[in-house]
Amino acid sequence: MTSLTHNRLVAPKGQRIGLLGGSFNPAHEGHMHLSRLAFRHLNLDRVWWLVSPQNPLKSSRGMAPLAARLEKARTVAAHPHICVTDIETRLGTQYTADTLVALKKKFPGGRFVWLMGADNLVQIDQWYKWTAIFMTLPVAIFARPPYSLRAENATAVRRFSRSRVDRANAKGLADMKPPAWAYLKTPLNPVSATEIRSRLEGAWAD
Repeated sequence: MTSLTHNRLVAPKGQRIGLLGGSFNPAHEGHMHLSRLAFRHLNLDRVWWLVSPQNPLKSSRGMAPLAARLEKARTVAAHPHICVTDIETRLGTQYTADTLVALKKKFPGGRFVWLMGADNLVQIDQWYKWTAIFMTLPVAIFARPPYSLRAENATAVRRFSRSRVDRANAKGLADMKPPAWAYLKTPLNPVSATEIRSRLEGAWAD
């Protein structure tokens, strides 16, 4: 199987695909670690890295050009079943809730799962139409120090408490009808893009 780290996306009927969105400014081992955990615990066939043109909740200051972030992500994503894509740019969507609806429409055969770390779960209630995310796709949240305790008390956890799937059944998450979500407490690599940027300050400068 050849590498899928390019923009050509395919989603054959029944294929289980994890969606990992973000600025990837820059992509790093933490993204790879989460992707490997997703393959292992969710029984996925593919993971797509959705490199956002601009996160609405983040400042554009210090944001590398999209082309540079895509190139770096493709270098980091050294896995035959990970695809790095700028699909949001081509779909013309800015918000995750809209992107997920558009992806389901464009790839009706795919069985998608939204992937995210516990840090995003803590503040997802600030996202545009955040409840629609849980109603559109199954969601898998991965523990990330030091956010685990706060994540367990997050607004989304309380709102969708009846839709929680235990870890033992998480392998079937992609086949479940939303809302359905799982919180996987497998420790994540603590590295962050912020830490990497601080080490490489000026590396993205024009």
